[in-house]
Amino acid sequence: MQWQKRKDMINTNFKSIIDLVIAFPTEQSCIEHLEKIRWNGNVVSPYDETSVVYKCKNNKYRCKNTLKTFNVKTGTMFEGSNVKLIKWFMAIWLVTSHKKGISSLQLARDINVTQKTAWFMLQRIRKCFGCENDGELKNEVEIDETFVGGKNKNRHANKKVKNSQGRSFKDKTPVIGMLERKGRVVARKIASTAVEHITPEVTKNVHREAKVITDEWGGYKQVSRIYDHAFVKHNEGEYVNGKIYTNTIEGFWGILKRGIVGIYHSISRKHLQQYVDEFVFRYNTRQISESERFKLFLQNINNRLRYKELIYER
Repeated sequence: MQWQKRKDMINTNFKSIIDLVIAFPTEQSCIEHLEKIRWNGNVVSPYDETSVVYKCKNNKYRCKNTLKTFNVKTGTMFEGSNVKLIKWFMAIWLVTSHKKGISSLQLARDINVTQKTAWFMLQRIRKCFGCENDGELKNEVEIDETFVGGKNKNRHANKKVKNSQGRSFKDKTPVIGMLERKGRVVARKIASTAVEHITPEVTKNVHREAKVITDEWGGYKQVSRIYDHAFVKHNEGEYVNGKIYTNTIEGFWGILKRGIVGIYHSISRKHLQQYVDEFVFRYNTRQISESERFKLFLQNINNRLRYKELIYER
């Protein structure tokens, strides 16, 4: 009865990690909060949504149709993890509230786990950040590409890569970004900046009635035939021509790269998209509070990353 009274009084408008810990002091409090978010009193089996569900002991449930047991963590990023939910909640709060992210070493110190565990937790969290890196962009949409991987001139002599200037893919990975002015951004890792790789991403994420603004790169030739297309001529020193500019998306690239250089230092091609998703999530939720961002994340946790999948080389 006391727990029920305290639960009803929980303030989820957290202003700090201290508020978070006060609101969820036990594993049971975290479990009940997740159950409210996922099911809101109507438990649904992850194995058969049409099945009747029976409540068992120890926060477990049984699916009548499949006879399988499950709990609130089944089918989510928390499934199979031995880390307590309060530490997961703290990790989510920290990674979503830090403007440029948090390293696995720092997170390991903050929540008292090993660096390996912290890295795996961060990668599981990033796997769910993709929920915001989607959707159709309208009105005026700026499009630009960037390359992640560092500049050759900044490398030590024995680490320089020959013939890697400009748009070389030997040591860098291209990413395309599409940003609706005063709105959201969508960013994707792509194989190259050629027409055949740029055009599908644009048509998938940009409404046909939108006005597209890019630079003069030839990879947008096909885009010009589909959209109302304007561009600035960077190679002629033109960066702004009235409302024709790509400064907003270039500002997002600055945020992404400062985070990579300052916090993560280097990122492999394999995991790059997850890090891009992380910065897209922060940008697209920039106008809501940290507590609202925390709640939004917990509503999008149905994306489990397995350790074998994480370390698999490809």
